[in-house]
Amino acid sequence: METLVLNATYQPVARIPWQRAITLLFLGKVEVLEEYEDKTIRSVTFEVKMPSVIRFFRLLKRRKPVIRFSRENVYARDQGCCQYCGQKVTRAEATYDHVLPRSQGGGTNWENIVIACVPCNQVKGGRTPQQARMKLKSVPVKPNKLPDMLRLTFSWNKGMPDTWKNWLRDLTYWHGSLEED
Repeated sequence: METLVLNATYQPVARIPWQRAITLLFLGKVEVLEEYEDKTIRSVTFEVKMPSVIRFFRLLKRRKPVIRFSRENVYARDQGCCQYCGQKVTRAEATYDHVLPRSQGGGTNWENIVIACVPCNQVKGGRTPQQARMKLKSVPVKPNKLPDMLRLTFSWNKGMPDTWKNWLRDLTYWHGSLEED
């Protein structure tokens, strides 16, 4: 069984095992907002209902997200455009080009990889942009943040405990059909 975790402002932040929820409760970090009616935790000295929804008393510190070096993130940084001709390319058509080729000592890192369309990548080949008489649209750098980053939202779905319904958004509210007058 899982427990829904809310931050101090009642926003859902995680789903954790009930054992972790009990630990946080005994450490005095959370309060229980909802319980499973049919689940009880027993020990030698006490009995308590299993927590279904808990809330932190204090605000959680947000960790600064680390932007991982990956093909997907390079594509996002370059906004899906070839960095030589500027043409929009799909993920399937995108190639990843070493600005300074590896054969000339170039590394595989944020500052040396760009998105390129297949024709531009073939023209450039194993040369630098200057050697191939091509110009980069922008200098590749490690981004501080990425456009269109995925934001996780918690939503209530069938099969989840009914006690979570009050705390999670119901997707059918947003994606269900509206009745016409």
